[in-house]
Amino acid sequence: MKRVPVIPICGLLAVLSPAITPARSGEPQSPQRPAQAEALATDTIANPVVARGADPWVIRHGDAYYLCQSRGDRGIFVNRFTRLRDIGTGEGKRIWRPPPDTAYSRELWAPELHHLRGRWWVYVAADDGDNANHRMYVLEGPAEDPQAEFTFKGRIAAPSDRWAIDGTVIEMPDGRLYFVWSGWGGEVNVAQHLYIAPMSDPWTISGERVRISSPELAWELNGRPLINEGPQALWNGGRLFLIYSASGSWTDDYCLGRLTWTGGDPLDPASWVKHPKAVFARTKDVFGPGHCSFVKSRDGREDWLVYHSARFSGAGWNRHINMQRFGWNPDGSPAFGAPIAAGIPMPAPSGD
Repeated sequence: MKRVPVIPICGLLAVLSPAITPARSGEPQSPQRPAQAEALATDTIANPVVARGADPWVIRHGDAYYLCQSRGDRGIFVNRFTRLRDIGTGEGKRIWRPPPDTAYSRELWAPELHHLRGRWWVYVAADDGDNANHRMYVLEGPAEDPQAEFTFKGRIAAPSDRWAIDGTVIEMPDGRLYFVWSGWGGEVNVAQHLYIAPMSDPWTISGERVRISSPELAWELNGRPLINEGPQALWNGGRLFLIYSASGSWTDDYCLGRLTWTGGDPLDPASWVKHPKAVFARTKDVFGPGHCSFVKSRDGREDWLVYHSARFSGAGWNRHINMQRFGWNPDGSPAFGAPIAAGIPMPAPSGD
């Protein structure tokens, strides 16, 4: 994800937690949240909500929120918190550590935690230390506690089995599962496209991949190689949107794009329509906003976007984590607005 041929790739993973040492910046993690303490003591919060981190995956289950993250080659960690505003607190628990000297021991990127078919699953990209060997892998967890130990289930790949990262699962209203990820068309890093494939169960792709998006519009073409990555499903009633990241993740112009499902066969590229403009992009104060997840407030009344951005212009993969509330357009599509700059007070999530 986030790569340029001339820059060593050490994982876009280094994510959010006090004990993390970012793989790219080498800077130590702060044990405290960066958001203004005075603001957090009231009913407001301020960005950034995590001082260092990338690819934030937050999910609510039952009465708790969970933050899933990788910490370099040390493994996958899950934090539990009861208030959404507390995303940056706690050490978390390690749920899995890769064994040494395997195809999946190194460069763990962008893990996602999903509860499907009565169990917890983690989907994570990993390799043997060579970025060209990145593939998606599945970890199997328990039925209830996502902070318990997970076991290695195996590689999840289409028959073509090309380079793959940023895998996520779309669960349709009728229970059908689809895997969506970012991958190369061939074996050379020319561009990253978005692919979809059917799943027979949470750990198995049951058909060949279909390309549903490629970097083609001006706002998707900043940096080389060309990039579409980080797909995330966002539902609004019966409407499904696929929010993804575009342009080089190391650039200030990294941003979010949107595909809209028209209601046809998800495996038919014609069932996905690309919005002609970026839906969340840089401002004069916020640079490279991208790779997001979505979560509801505790009372279910609000929708929140959690995303990373560069800590300053030109910071590249030196990032922090932000979140902000978003709304909906009259046509039912998400209205993210513009990224809110650091230090600006925002109402805390309702129900906290």
